[in-house]
Amino acid sequence: MHVQEWLDTVPAAAVYAVVSLVIGLESLGIPLPGEIILVSAALLSSQHGGIDPLLLGACASAGAVVGDSIGYAIGRKGGRPLLARLGRKFPKHFSEGHIATAERSFQKWGMWAVFFGRFVALLRIFAGPLAGVLRMPYWKFLIANVLGGIVWAGGTTAVIYYVGVVAESWLKRFSWLGLVLAVVIGVTSMLVLKRKAAKAQPVTAGE
Repeated sequence: MHVQEWLDTVPAAAVYAVVSLVIGLESLGIPLPGEIILVSAALLSSQHGGIDPLLLGACASAGAVVGDSIGYAIGRKGGRPLLARLGRKFPKHFSEGHIATAERSFQKWGMWAVFFGRFVALLRIFAGPLAGVLRMPYWKFLIANVLGGIVWAGGTTAVIYYVGVVAESWLKRFSWLGLVLAVVIGVTSMLVLKRKAAKAQPVTAGE
């Protein structure tokens, strides 16, 4: 059973809660498939009259904004030791190279890194905690966080919903293609970041 089929078995209120919770947890720094959950729920809303796409988009946006804000607070309090602990716990996501790549993005782009980071799988996990660690002024972070969360979550929901409405009969047989597309985009962005992270790894003595 894939994600959309599972979501179709739970009440509409639970769909809103699951989407908001998963995206919120991903945004505060826990590696979870927030984008896949959102795409699946948006596809379901185009075929399921009980799920309101506007409410779904609002819940997804709220989860994104609140999760990033909690991540910011945790990062500001925990500082760099927090990144070291996350690196030990999630080495594939919080390696030194990934952190170095994200940190350079923040130093170069500032609040825009928070906004555009929402659209890149790994940067969605980094954005809140790293902004706190780097002590980005909260008002700048908040503006970028709110705008990025609304544009990403609301925009993704709207696009997938209207695609589903226009091609409903087609998507009933091939709705998994939306998930495949989301996975391909996520994997591609992850590979690009890993390649940059590998280049950013410090060269050890003797190499």
